[in-house]
Amino acid sequence: MDCVNEIRRGTLQEQTFYEQVGGEETFRRLVHRFYEGVAEDPILRPMYPEEDLGPAEERFALFLIQYWGGPTTYGDQRGHPRLRMRHAPFVVDQAAHDAWLKHMRTAVDESGLSEEHRTTLWDYLTHAARFMINTPG
Repeated sequence: MDCVNEIRRGTLQEQTFYEQVGGEETFRRLVHRFYEGVAEDPILRPMYPEEDLGPAEERFALFLIQYWGGPTTYGDQRGHPRLRMRHAPFVVDQAAHDAWLKHMRTAVDESGLSEEHRTTLWDYLTHAARFMINTPG
């Protein structure tokens, strides 16, 4: 009954995508699964100069968490994402795009999200991957 009264008073806000899918734990699990694929990928692994992929995994998790409505830790620590600028030193061609999406598809499919949430997330990720291509051909 309290919940009904709160809804009537308008004190409950609509949940963000971040909250709907389970918050930080969900995004950390998704990104961890993605980087398991990256670690073994001959196209993508050389783009990560660090021996340990942990820092890259942390940055990506924080980015997705913030993008989807969670805490703004990414922005607080790193400022504006500037994704194309941050990826400019690397050759991101169609092969890299395809490899990135292959590992992300596995992570999304294994995420346990509802079909609706997987579709929303996948639509964003495919758009972002296209946007990151910086080397034609």
